[in-house]
Amino acid sequence: MDDSSQKTLAFLKTKFQEYYAQEIRALPDRFSRREFAFVLFAGKGMMRHISFTKKADVYQYLKERGPQHAYYSSAYYKLPDAPTMQEKEWMGAELIFDLDSDHLPNAEKMTYAESLAVVKQEFKKLVEEFLLDDFGFQKKYLELYFSGGRGYHCHVKDPNIFDLDSNERREIVDYITARDLQDSIIFHEQATGRRRYGSQYYASGKSLMMPRPDQIGWKGRISREIIAIINEIIESNDPIAKLQDYGVKRNEAEKLVKELSEERVQRIRSGMLDQSKTIRKFFLNRALRKTAVALSAGETDEPVTCDVKRLIRLPFSLHGKTGFKVVPIALQKLDHFEPLTDALAFHDEPTEVLLHNPYSISLKDIQYTLEKGKQTVPLYVAVFLCGRRQAVMV
Repeated sequence: MDDSSQKTLAFLKTKFQEYYAQEIRALPDRFSRREFAFVLFAGKGMMRHISFTKKADVYQYLKERGPQHAYYSSAYYKLPDAPTMQEKEWMGAELIFDLDSDHLPNAEKMTYAESLAVVKQEFKKLVEEFLLDDFGFQKKYLELYFSGGRGYHCHVKDPNIFDLDSNERREIVDYITARDLQDSIIFHEQATGRRRYGSQYYASGKSLMMPRPDQIGWKGRISREIIAIINEIIESNDPIAKLQDYGVKRNEAEKLVKELSEERVQRIRSGMLDQSKTIRKFFLNRALRKTAVALSAGETDEPVTCDVKRLIRLPFSLHGKTGFKVVPIALQKLDHFEPLTDALAFHDEPTEVLLHNPYSISLKDIQYTLEKGKQTVPLYVAVFLCGRRQAVMV
């Protein structure tokens, strides 16, 4: 490790220690039943299987070590400091939802600030539409946090879910992500028109009927989104370009627009999706993409929620890659929470750093457009840049 890297790690550790020397806020409930884990600056791997019986001991550890990352278990154990998971004797676990901007479609095309804004909307949808509305969890059992990095955490502390195993938790994830949701569950065919053969009348056709938009759960959610998408396309100055924004290839977009006659649009708005395979496939898939919540990075990535022994970031701890706090957020204040202002832990004393490349970021509503080389910036900017390895200490 070169001198500048050593100086940078020493700088970050010192600042983290100074932060932890202040009065730390409330610890998680039943903290003595939790496993704690830490990653230290210049340390080798994660230090696990740690427990505390006194709050003062937690604060002292943080103050002395100034860890780069601090975690605790979502599970409660009889022996949280036992060296193996089996010996710990699992007693139950909170239900954890971890939304990370890396899970977002096209995340690689977004700036850090843009991704935080989008993931907050996804998080709000998860909490309000699914956890509160569909599952009916009481607000008093939900704890919301900004992760200090790229997303948000929700801890569900309803005693009824503590004993759920991984498979049962996976069913909750499957519902929220609409995994394996078939159109046959959402839509139903209905006979339309009558044709007479002799003395008998038969249906002359059939339509694919959508659920009522005011229905609860996925049925109403899909219908509302299909109508919203229809309106967005029809009202666009360039419907084909709008569909291409959705990821539809141009030839398919042209075919879709051609099939969206005014008469057909009115039928869809009235609840009849029609039998057009193109329309049926597009609107169901698009509605699912817009309404389901991305809880993992892909099909093979196991969401945090399924893990009954998960480690999650300690509230009020610092994220080693940003210097931001893990901030609790009251549900009614989620809309107004601004991570690039509200999660900052350090002050604005001038600090000199050496940037590897030009970098731009807005913190505390101030836009910093920095050139490569030596720059003097506020301390909270310096910590952020060093944490993200965009700069080193001079």
